[in-house]
Amino acid sequence: MAKVTRAVTALERAGVEFSVRTYELTIEADTYGESVAAELGVEPDRLFKTLLASVDGSPTVGIVPVSGRLSMKSLARAAGGKRAELIAPADAERLTGYVTGGISPFGQKKRLPTVLDSSAMTFSTICCSAGQRGLQVELAPGDLVGILGATVADIADV
Repeated sequence: MAKVTRAVTALERAGVEFSVRTYELTIEADTYGESVAAELGVEPDRLFKTLLASVDGSPTVGIVPVSGRLSMKSLARAAGGKRAELIAPADAERLTGYVTGGISPFGQKKRLPTVLDSSAMTFSTICCSAGQRGLQVELAPGDLVGILGATVADIADV
């Protein structure tokens, strides 16, 4: 499995400290995040998933723990909008250049407004997709915020 993805390249260019973590799983979609967390040996609250939503018609990235769900109402509010809805997987892949299950907040085709759940800030490091299934990056949440210009808000329903 390749360890150099657009996400890894973007983090290297940003000059932040991070590590690439690998995992091998064949699992059900219902428990995917929790299974990845167990495989990596991290709490599910420290493993974050990258989801794409449309906020008042504009694509927006929401990053929440795998142990929770993205609150559309909270994301819309954090992004300065009124209404949000998840973007279809095929559209998310087209917008980001990544396949579903491997969508990273880093190295996307175009920088999109990004909102990170505030729970991330309680950890010294968090994990999120490195842009390929089977790869995660571990980094400080403050570095994620700085690189992406992300907003931090309560957007997860836990």
